[in-house]
Amino acid sequence: MLLTHHSARRDFSSPRRISQALAIVASAFVLITLAVPRASADDPKTVVATVGDHKITEQDLDQKVKPQIDQLRAALAKRVEDLIRDKTFDLKRKTLESMADDYLIAQAAQQQKLSVEDYVKKQAAPPTGVTEADAKKFYDKNKSPNAAPFEQLKPQLLEMMNRQALLERLRKSSQVKIMLEPKRLAVDSSGHPSIGAKGAPITIVEFTDFQCPFCKASEATVKQLRTKYGDKVRVVHMDFPLSFHSHSLDAAKAARCANDQNKFWQFHDSLFDNQGKLAPADLKQTAKTLGLNTTEFDACFDKAKHEAEIKKDMAMGEKLGVDGTPAFFIDGRPLVGAQPLPQFEQIIDDELSSGGEKQASAH
Repeated sequence: MLLTHHSARRDFSSPRRISQALAIVASAFVLITLAVPRASADDPKTVVATVGDHKITEQDLDQKVKPQIDQLRAALAKRVEDLIRDKTFDLKRKTLESMADDYLIAQAAQQQKLSVEDYVKKQAAPPTGVTEADAKKFYDKNKSPNAAPFEQLKPQLLEMMNRQALLERLRKSSQVKIMLEPKRLAVDSSGHPSIGAKGAPITIVEFTDFQCPFCKASEATVKQLRTKYGDKVRVVHMDFPLSFHSHSLDAAKAARCANDQNKFWQFHDSLFDNQGKLAPADLKQTAKTLGLNTTEFDACFDKAKHEAEIKKDMAMGEKLGVDGTPAFFIDGRPLVGAQPLPQFEQIIDDELSSGGEKQASAH
């Protein structure tokens, strides 16, 4: 067993114990020695350890770790695919919008029998162009603490703002419709605890684990979203307790029992506020603190009344590709992990601009 600075240390200060320690070390070297020098890093017959007369080769080691390596490779491949999937839509959407904008400008330039470059210059001049005062006002409102001086950024700002103003004018006379749809997954969230207006145009389904630190971190973001968007957003809870969290399933069962008494969200918040108190006794104490009927709660919890429902959530999550928490589905659009607020805002704003209510799920 390796001893660290956090471990209890043995006292080797006396001569007798020094002798004992040396004997132990000598025995260890006899029983297990590293094979040095190694024949070749690429040779599967290379001996990497010996135990007495028994030799352990690189090939033996590779065969032993192969299942774990294959599992790790598959998990990493899936994460790469998820990342590519998420970024592909954003890239295609932005590129498509840019193509539509370029076409609008090219058509307007053609109508005036000008090159695109000359047309853009003409539109940037008075009376339609953005003034330096406008650019300075925009700079002062949006600059960061470490922003470059206005004079240095002025040419880029004027170019950007003039292009945006031109496109706004052109779109008034030429309707632009983007029909590219993001990937949506059908999430059956019916019958689950939810908070927010039932008729909200945006539904955020979250697969969560009460013992997961990343789920706790995302709670602040979800509350910010609810504050910002109000009745436009409804949040639905679904369970995905991870097997390596010793009390996550207990916490999920307890929260369902609290839901039976219409106190799910109070219990939900208390669990995340006290992630170190998720053992069964702690959960029952939380129920008592929140004023639940403890007789009914304890019976519900002890009989694992809702465990089958939780397992059903987990099966659904796995079918949707969930392999970690938190996992969100915003109108069916997946967003994995404790992402920053702007990531959520981007999807929600996009959904609201296109009408919302597109989630392929039962509410």
